[in-house]
Amino acid sequence: MKITGIQTLCLSRPHELERQWVTARSRIIKADCAIVVIETDEGLTGIGEACAYGNPLMMREWVQWYSPLLIGRDPLDQRTVPVPHNRSWSHDCAIGGIDSALWDLKGKAAGKPVSQLLTATPLKKVRLYASSGCRYDWRHRPEQLIDEAIEYIASGYTAMKFRIGTDWAWDGVTVDRFLGLVRELAQTVNGRMELMLDGNQRLTIDQALVVAKELDRLGFKWFEEPIPQTDIDGYARINASVDMPITGGEQFTTLEQFRPYLEKKAYSIVQPDAGICGISAVMQIAEVAHRYGVGLCPHNWHNGLMTMANAHAVAALPNPKVLELCMIQGPLQWQILQAKPTITDGWLEIPDKPGLGVDIPEGLEARFPHIEGGYAISVER
Repeated sequence: MKITGIQTLCLSRPHELERQWVTARSRIIKADCAIVVIETDEGLTGIGEACAYGNPLMMREWVQWYSPLLIGRDPLDQRTVPVPHNRSWSHDCAIGGIDSALWDLKGKAAGKPVSQLLTATPLKKVRLYASSGCRYDWRHRPEQLIDEAIEYIASGYTAMKFRIGTDWAWDGVTVDRFLGLVRELAQTVNGRMELMLDGNQRLTIDQALVVAKELDRLGFKWFEEPIPQTDIDGYARINASVDMPITGGEQFTTLEQFRPYLEKKAYSIVQPDAGICGISAVMQIAEVAHRYGVGLCPHNWHNGLMTMANAHAVAALPNPKVLELCMIQGPLQWQILQAKPTITDGWLEIPDKPGLGVDIPEGLEARFPHIEGGYAISVER
């Protein structure tokens, strides 16, 4: 089998005004998607989603640049796969899409789900956590966060991750005020759903230590990226201060980047993303992290095809936990697929089909034409 063609579908869908949301200092105005499609001379086609954070048009350029190296090669030959190099975000996201599409092809050629190629005993379903908590505004009814949690409980989700809201400086928000909302949320949830917090690297180490200790007391499952990522020693200090895992690394694309965090015990859970570094890198990082006693829970923020790539990886992990599911991506998330996978009570079933187990419909670019520009605009108050 030989690769005969490769292309990248660049898609967008604007959010209606009422679906737009503000977090930190950014208003999110659209959803983007980039899908790598690899064709072969045997009629098999592989598909993989690249993380849209990498800018779909720039990722398309990288895929085109790699095309002469891929066309004519055997997609089952591991040497065909380009590797991320952690120097260009768009490059590595493009590699994530290519690698995932090649795994889809491998599964189709073998007649097996990707998860069964990754391990002999994969899970048949993976637990999702509802990921959002981005829409509450400290100036306008921050209790929206609690309403959102109740909605997810009613929908059957057993875990939720939220963020720290709009820019604290706009409204004089303090750690005490933030923790007051957190305590109210925990009291309302009352054990019906696990809770996690993503700090988006926005806190100081002193703030993060106070927050971490309270989250630990409240029984949170993890505290994600509380401080700037470059402060490895700070992460190690916070991680040592609590029993609750400190997590991070969603932007990392190579094992080399994770090494100092593992060696200094800065993370208790690592969070690479198949849409950013590829399924191959995720599994390599998972293997080494497991050696350090560190788990892996992928970052997974965008659309349904990337969710399926990460789901197959989670199903094959040595110590599988949960998979992130963006709750506010809008219709683009699942409408890029011919059929939405089965999700029941917060569990996603791994399709018993070859490859990633999903297909994309024709005419996606006409239905969701790409809108140039960033997915967010800056907000000042």
